Amino acid sequence: MKQVVPYRESQDLLRHELNTIEAWEKEQKDVFFWEKIGRWPFMLLDRLTPKIIKDKLEQLLNELGSFIQNGGKYLVKEETVLNKLKQTAREHITRQNGTDSDHGPESAWGLKQSAELPLTIMDQTADEIISGRVTFATAQGVTTGIGGVFTIAADIPILLGLSLKVLQEMALCYGFNPDDKQERIFIIKCMQFASSDIVGKKAVLEELALFDDPSRQAQVFSQMQGWREVVNTYRDQFGWKKLLQMVPIAGILFGSIANRSAIRDVAEAGKMLYKKRRILIRLAEAKN
Repeated sequence: MKQVVPYRESQDLLRHELNTIEAWEKEQKDVFFWEKIGRWPFMLLDRLTPKIIKDKLEQLLNELGSFIQNGGKYLVKEETVLNKLKQTAREHITRQNGTDSDHGPESAWGLKQSAELPLTIMDQTADEIISGRVTFATAQGVTTGIGGVFTIAADIPILLGLSLKVLQEMALCYGFNPDDKQERIFIIKCMQFASSDIVGKKAVLEELALFDDPSRQAQVFSQMQGWREVVNTYRDQFGWKKLLQMVPIAGILFGSIANRSAIRDVAEAGKMLYKKRRILIRLAEAKN
């Protein structure tokens, strides 16, 4: 039978990767002053946007409420990401052997096999997915920047939906199943982390540190704020970046920049936080 690429990172390498992620977490706590004025553009937006657009925005935001319960329409196809992981693993073996090889990942490929892959393969797959999502978000920002204040109302829920999808893809890259309600809560916490200020980021990290501890999970879930508050916080956080997007035509440039930045930030948060969980699980397994 064909063999799955085994993971056998040394504990030293795992700890090195963990230290890198913890350094990144520390950097994320440094936010700029103007991040705090994110609500201003949306106060203006509320006054300028016609009721029909407000109603549409409210409807789209309400759809996100079903995500935690059942994934809603935002649940990604597991097979797509697993195939990317499988292909990356096969290419990894080919490079190691210096020639094409049939001794790649076995045909019976699932989430369990993906969770056993080396971190380098997980990272490479995650980076490729992030690159594609950032490119798409940039193009989306160009499209919705054409109409200024009117199209920005449609841009926000689209961008939130894309954020949910890329975070699910990060979960799959590191061997976690977004079909599980527990993982959907973790995804919302990743969104909350990406959009929070210094105090908020610290609080989220403290909660996530308990996430895989069965004796403390109830405490983590009880601290989960309403999904609407998280979504509104995420929307408001990049509001200042969208301020100039409300200017018709000129919004093309600013919309592309803002969308690119928003998706890159949330995807990076998902990658780092999921990778940290995988590292901690492997360190615990090695210890036992």
